[in-house]
Amino acid sequence: MLRFAQHDALGSARFTYLRNATLLDLEDSKGVSMVIRRVVLTVWLASCWIVLEGACLAQDDSARMEQVVQSYVSSKKFMGSVLVARGETVLLDKGYGFANLEWDIPNSPTTKFRLGSLTKQFTAASIFLLQERGKLKVDDPVKKYMPDAPPAWDKVTIYNLLTHTSGVPSFTGFPDYTSTEAIPTNPEKLVARFRDKPLEFQPGEKWSYSNSGYVLLGFLIEKISGESYEKFVRENIFGPLGMKDSGYDSNSAIIPRRAAGYEPGDSGPANAGFIHMSIPFSAGALYSTTEDLLRWEQGLFGGKLLSAASLAKMTTPFKEDYACGVAVHTVSGHKVIDHAGGIEGFVTFLAYYPEDKLTVVALSNLTGDAPSGIVTRLAAVARGEKVELPSERKEITVAPKILERYVGTYQLAPKINMMITLEGGQLMSQVSGQGKVPLFATSETKFFPKVVDAVIEFGKDDRGAGAYLVLHQGGRDMKAPRTSDKVVERKEITVSPNILAQYTGTYELQPGFDLVITLEGGQLMSQATGQGKIPLFAESETRFFPKVIDAEIEFFKDDKGVTHLVLHQGPAEIKAPRR
Repeated sequence: MLRFAQHDALGSARFTYLRNATLLDLEDSKGVSMVIRRVVLTVWLASCWIVLEGACLAQDDSARMEQVVQSYVSSKKFMGSVLVARGETVLLDKGYGFANLEWDIPNSPTTKFRLGSLTKQFTAASIFLLQERGKLKVDDPVKKYMPDAPPAWDKVTIYNLLTHTSGVPSFTGFPDYTSTEAIPTNPEKLVARFRDKPLEFQPGEKWSYSNSGYVLLGFLIEKISGESYEKFVRENIFGPLGMKDSGYDSNSAIIPRRAAGYEPGDSGPANAGFIHMSIPFSAGALYSTTEDLLRWEQGLFGGKLLSAASLAKMTTPFKEDYACGVAVHTVSGHKVIDHAGGIEGFVTFLAYYPEDKLTVVALSNLTGDAPSGIVTRLAAVARGEKVELPSERKEITVAPKILERYVGTYQLAPKINMMITLEGGQLMSQVSGQGKVPLFATSETKFFPKVVDAVIEFGKDDRGAGAYLVLHQGGRDMKAPRTSDKVVERKEITVSPNILAQYTGTYELQPGFDLVITLEGGQLMSQATGQGKIPLFAESETRFFPKVIDAEIEFFKDDKGVTHLVLHQGPAEIKAPRR
């Protein structure tokens, strides 16, 4: 399943907190960066001089960097290539695991990986190049270059597309997306998938990660330049910067040193699913190497590609810490410009710390969240900071009286809460729209889940109670104030089978994506298209909830009977008419 930057869904098998309220896919790398409609689909149950100069780095730091990466490799969470460089000095440049498991071909610094949403920054740079050449202005409306654009797009500007503030819904969240991944297409047909969809909000009003927006940018690049997207990027970016190992990926071309993509399986890595590379297009179809991405960062931030004014515009956040194809935020007091990518069998993360002139990149051909953790920790080591690995966390026992102080509801983002409960002496966490996950203490105020690389730290007020928590994950620190010292618990009631029977039927959440309600042995059951059955429990005669996820279904009637249901999940409220 193509994830681009929202690279994991909140309801995936491996638990994922909001990777951060501005960037999680997670996936992704925006935490809420996954479009709500995607949640519904998945949650119901995101220079030619490259030489290793380790001698320039303190030996203990070099060894620590290797420990960081090996901690992910040994736990079978990562295989790929990693690079760390300060300026032109390369501190770490190495491959781990295999580019091809069937032939035992190892990964190396020159192994080529699909980039997923790292592609977006190249697309953004292409737009700014066209602006510098007088071909367009980023504040121009899309309709200026696309006269047949739908009326809903009248106020959508190129800048809105660059910053994910257009309101154009992401086609990778459509119900039919999975069934179309293997079908070859072209830019015109891709745009046709979403051009007639209503906007999710007025342009510039909100932020919502949209692969459609970046596909539309690629379409405009081709239309305005008169060249294919592949040719424009190759001749105007890869060529001038000496990126000879980068390009637009192909399902048919022979590409030397290209890695195969894998995903975790029950008995080890399995070959990843197929996607035709015409689908991700300018939102996620490029490939590269760690060494070429260093050339990219040095060229982009070294003034070799864009003017200072264009670079400043490209890297200035507009909403939710997102600029144009990159996120801009602060980690441990250091400014960082980064982005994540995810596509079948590949997960990527590229970060640049401008004040330190530090580039860190991890490209993986095994799906999972390892790259962001690797990059964040390697950057910290390079800056001389102390780094704790998940394997080094030592669990301690904390008295129940202390744990009780942390029980409550904490707001991570509007309509996104983290609920902390104490159940049988075990502290539990639950993010809106997700299942419960146990937390384990490393101190009286710091806790971690064992199923994902994250830390929750509770802050105290004058009374000693938890006034807020901070979610540390993927290099982000998300502060969540406590809005209540209680967690609303749903109370299950018994509803007559005659009433339950009224709700059975098929409800359309989106075209091609239904929620089927059945009654089996007196138990109301729900089943979304392509997913398993989930029992529903009543808290009133019209409102029901599943116990495996934080969500709610409400049924509505008129004089003739049940007309529709509304799915409440996280910040989403989705009306589904009864067929």
